[in-house]
Amino acid sequence: MAAATRTFLAFQHDAKLHHLQTVVTGVQSFASLEESNRLLFKQGGDEDHVVVTEQTIFHPQGGGQPSDVGEMVNSAGVTFIVASVRMDAVNDGQVLHFGRFNNHSSSSSPPTPTFSEGETVQQAIDVEKRILYSRFHTAGHVLGAAVRHLLEKEVENFDELKASHFPDSASCEFQGLVEGKWKEPIQKKLDEYVAAKMPVEIEWWDEEDFRARGLERLIPDRSLVPAGEKSRVVNIVGAEAYPCGGTHVETTDLCGPTTVKKILRSKGASRVSYTVA
Repeated sequence: MAAATRTFLAFQHDAKLHHLQTVVTGVQSFASLEESNRLLFKQGGDEDHVVVTEQTIFHPQGGGQPSDVGEMVNSAGVTFIVASVRMDAVNDGQVLHFGRFNNHSSSSSPPTPTFSEGETVQQAIDVEKRILYSRFHTAGHVLGAAVRHLLEKEVENFDELKASHFPDSASCEFQGLVEGKWKEPIQKKLDEYVAAKMPVEIEWWDEEDFRARGLERLIPDRSLVPAGEKSRVVNIVGAEAYPCGGTHVETTDLCGPTTVKKILRSKGASRVSYTVA
């Protein structure tokens, strides 16, 4: 692999980029990965590889959002099917695209990696899945905003903890006990926010921007923000702002009908699960 350099996350600057031409900086077999990186791809086998590029439109799994999938193709038509994407566990800021080459060699020829460092490839994501994941991710933030609006002063020690925006397990977790009686009011506020077509804007803030808005509680850990860079913030205008590196729809109505499924309470925390239609 080439010397590690941070991968430019093009999707964070333009979520409408569904195709991107970029340069390969490394190709590595799954077997030759460091153990900590092999553990990221538990389905990995002898035929799998990891490709690193200068830029990427593939969202890596993280922040509660699944990774994008898709493909990369070089000028000779060689295709690399991207099955999963993760941040490198060893090289800070590098994105690992995991998958297999669609090798068209004869059966008597051993398959070999057919991208080389320095060559140009065309990336393409699965747009349908990207849109689905974006709808779930924005809906999760809208749900979080609705719960905070209603319960911040009603529930002792209330805070937002974490969230999963995977379609089959979408939920938001909160500190404090959210009683079942709140399910209907949360649904009503959620419906209101979705119907309001609130703009979902991507902004870049430094620590002073958070403080100026009275949002010191949201200032990210310094270790999570590269030196000299600002934090990416998803601002649901009229509701809440969140530090977030994921993909989103442009207005809240594009989440589609969002339904609160149930509220579970355990060990001083509450999990509100949801789905989108």
